[in-house]
Formats: sequence, C-alpha cells, structure tokens
Amino acid sequence: MNLWAVAAALVASYLLGSLSFAVIVSRAMGLSDPRSYGSKNPGATNVLRSGNKPAALLTLALDALKGYVPVLAVLVFGPRFGLGETTAAFAGLAAFVGHLWPVFFGFKGGKGVATAAGAVMAINPMLGVCTLASFGVVLAFSRYVSLASIVAALFAPFYQALIWGVEPGLLALVAMGLLLVWRHEGNIRKLLAGTENRFGAKPGPHPPTPAGHHPAKTRKG
Repeated sequence: MNLWAVAAALVASYLLGSLSFAVIVSRAMGLSDPRSYGSKNPGATNVLRSGNKPAALLTLALDALKGYVPVLAVLVFGPRFGLGETTAAFAGLAAFVGHLWPVFFGFKGGKGVATAAGAVMAINPMLGVCTLASFGVVLAFSRYVSLASIVAALFAPFYQALIWGVEPGLLALVAMGLLLVWRHEGNIRKLLAGTENRFGAKPGPHPPTPAGHHPAKTRKG
C-alpha cells in the first residue's frame, strides 16, 4: 500500500467534505445563513426552514455527492496506486468528518446525514439501499428526521457485518454511525422530552432575507 497515496486520498476527501453547501447554496441564492436561524445546523433540513425548497434539495444533493464522489474516485482510480476498498471506505469517513468539522467554515459543520448516506451508497450500493429503506420506514411511521437518521446510522454497520461480513472498512461505517448519533445528542434529548419537531409540521416564520437581496415572490397554487 502506498501510504502517500492513502494520505492524499484522505486529505482530499476531507477538504471536499469541508465545503458547507448549506452555506454556499444559501449565499448563492440570496438566503440567510442557515447557521443563523432554526436549529443553526448547516444542513438541508435547516435550509428547508427558509421556505426555499429548491435550495434545500440542492443542498441535500451536493452534500450527498461530496460523500459519494471521494469513495467512487478511490474505487475507480485507486487501484493503480495500490488503494482498495478499505481506503475508499475511509475516504468516505474523511469526507464525513470534513462536513462535521469543515476547515473552510471555522470547523463548525452540520450533522452529516446526507454526506454519510452518499458515502455508504458508494461503498456498497446495496447497503446504501438497505440503510435508506430503514431511514424511510422510521421516518414514515415517526415523522422524526432525527430518529430516522439515528436508526439508519446504527443499522448500517450492522447490515454490513450481518450480510456482507466483517471487513476492515466496517470500522469506517462504525465510526460514521457513532459520530452521527453523537451529533444528534440535542435531538435525542428533545425526543425523550417530546419536544422534537416532526417532519412536515407547519414551520415558524421564515428567517429574514439578507439586506440587499429581493428574492422573487412565489406563486400560490
């Protein structure tokens, strides 16, 4: 194994993960900084609280891609440098860590659900499908995004070990799962207290639009 290639892959993955697309997309679309309202979490769910669904969907897609692309890049181009599936899995972990502690945004990032999902989908597409299915089932019955995220995070390494066996890359999945649960510590307390917001609940007032920006009015219908 080429240790320099491994280090380069992990650093590049972390830097890509450090691109906080919730902030970038919001700035580009003239919206308030997602770190200034709602949960103050720079992620797609909080961007949705701005009332701008396209911005939230774009944030979700880009956050997932920054987890997916590093893993895929290592799987496709890594073998010529002696890199394999284990390095690819840890590249996904590095991108996830970049989202949590982004070097470009003062090391204050989001919870990493979409980035972790993208990484898992690239590591093992069938595992990704199983994990997303678990997320969807829990969300459908509970309407708690946080609870669905926590369950999916815990089930992903379990599915990997049970169906595909214990491999070195499993450590990356375990680390992602534990970190994701830890980042939801506040949500867990709200769930236990019965004060967590449900998905689809009527949102509160939209955050103020930054001075100088005048987004077009949306048509009611």
